[in-house]
Amino acid sequence: MANRVITIARSYGSGGRKMGKLLARELGYEYYDREILRIASDDSGISEELFRQMDEHKRLPLFRIAREMYTGEVIPPDNDDFISNENLFRYQAKIIRELAATRNCVIVGRCANFILRGRENVINVFVTAPVADCVRRVMRNDGLDLEEAEKKIRKIDKRRADYYKYFTGRQWHDAALYDLCLNTGHMSEKKCVELVRAYMDARFEDED
Repeated sequence: MANRVITIARSYGSGGRKMGKLLARELGYEYYDREILRIASDDSGISEELFRQMDEHKRLPLFRIAREMYTGEVIPPDNDDFISNENLFRYQAKIIRELAATRNCVIVGRCANFILRGRENVINVFVTAPVADCVRRVMRNDGLDLEEAEKKIRKIDKRRADYYKYFTGRQWHDAALYDLCLNTGHMSEKKCVELVRAYMDARFEDED
C-alpha cells in the first residue's frame, strides 16, 4: 500500500490548521506546516529567516507570475538566483515532494496541492468559513477587536491568494483544484476530520 498525503489550504480564521493537526493525530500521520521552512533551510544552506520572510512578509509582484513555473529543479548555489523568491519556493517544493514520496503526512499550505498535482495517493482539501465565523475565531484566538480582525483576515487571505497565483498561475480558491472543500461555519473541525476520513475510506477502499 502506497503512503498517503493530505494537503490543506485554508482561509484565515477557518480553523484549517487546527483541523489539519487533529486529522494528523487521528490518522497517526506526520504533520508539516512551518516545519518545511526549517527543513528547506537545512537542505539548501539558505538562512531559515529568508524562507520565513518570503512566507510571512514578502510582497510579490502582481503584474506577472514567476519567470518559470515550478519544474522540480532547484537553482544551484553558483547561480545569481540562488536566493531568489523562485528558488526559495523550489526548495520548499522539493521538500514537499520528498515528504509525499516517503511517508504518510498532512501538509498545510505552501501550494502543496499544486506541487503534488496528479498523484493518486494525495487528497487535496480546502477549508473555509463565512467571514463572520472567521472574524469571531480571529477575535477570540488573536485577541483583536472586530475591525482589527477583519483587516487581518483580508490581509492574510490576499497574501495567500497572491502567493499562490505568483507561483502556480492558478487561483488559490478555485474549487477544481481540490478534492474536498469544507465549510467550518457549518461543521466543527472534528466533523470535518470525519468527512475527510470517510472520503479516504471510499477513495482507497480497493487498496486496503
